[in-house]
Amino acid sequence: MPDRTVITIGNFDGVHLGHRAILRNARALADENHATLLALSFDPHPATRLHPDTVPPRLTTRAQRETALRHAGADHVIFLTPDRATLDLEPEAFIRQLIDDHHPVAFVEGPDFRFGHNRRGDLDMLRDLGRQHDFQVHITQPVGVTLHDRWQHTASSSLARWLIGRGRVEDATLVLGRPFALQSTVTRGEQRGRTIGFPTINLHPQPIADMILPADGVYAGTACLRKREHPAAISVGTKPSFDADALTVEAHLLDFDQDVYDQPVTLEFTRWLRDQARFPDLDALTDQLARDVEQVRTHADKGRLAPTARAMAPIISRL
Repeated sequence: MPDRTVITIGNFDGVHLGHRAILRNARALADENHATLLALSFDPHPATRLHPDTVPPRLTTRAQRETALRHAGADHVIFLTPDRATLDLEPEAFIRQLIDDHHPVAFVEGPDFRFGHNRRGDLDMLRDLGRQHDFQVHITQPVGVTLHDRWQHTASSSLARWLIGRGRVEDATLVLGRPFALQSTVTRGEQRGRTIGFPTINLHPQPIADMILPADGVYAGTACLRKREHPAAISVGTKPSFDADALTVEAHLLDFDQDVYDQPVTLEFTRWLRDQARFPDLDALTDQLARDVEQVRTHADKGRLAPTARAMAPIISRL
């Protein structure tokens, strides 16, 4: 008999706390049934085919999403292409195709799960199909998160995007369960930072072109480079002191000055430090950069650049 599976389906962008709750319940069910846990994720977002003008920016690349889903408990991650053939499948045909391909013992989803052409399939239909084809349907309730302003919200990809787009990266960490991160390669910039004592690495813009970017500003965070982590002062913006137009993401790594051009790098955004600003002269700019670096060093020394699950536990709740 083919291996049986537990299946969960979604976009899973960001793999936030709500997604991870689904994966946690699905993992327990898979272990109980000696089954394989499959996470099925649409990539790119179905809106790229259905409503191209409404496609949200990504929280995670495909590679980041697969890694996060595996860390959350999935044995295998299968990416579904939202082509016309898939999107036009009627709900029953979509589920029957999954039954034929993967032999599920159960589906684990959130309460708003919809599937099939025009999202016509709902949980009642999935339960009916389960009775016909001998699989269970388990629902995981949303996860509530209390942000630093003490307001409680449901963890969601849209909330994470909203927070990141406004520079609220500490709150985004609470929603995602980890710091928001951008992955790219190091590209050559204008090298102004090196001439004023603050060399930076610049992210190549192409790999992050469809990603959500934090609001223009300066952030404390971590640069993951060559399998090592370095505290970093990260700048997002157009360099107003130099009348630049292009938006850049660059980071000054503390106590680091090596040639790392073309190397892969991950920047994790942990804390907002300040807005971008135009400075009257070079001395004013370098004085502020020195203060930025000292703030990052202080946060790093106090362990504030890597929030722990223990620190987050008191402000995570089930709605």
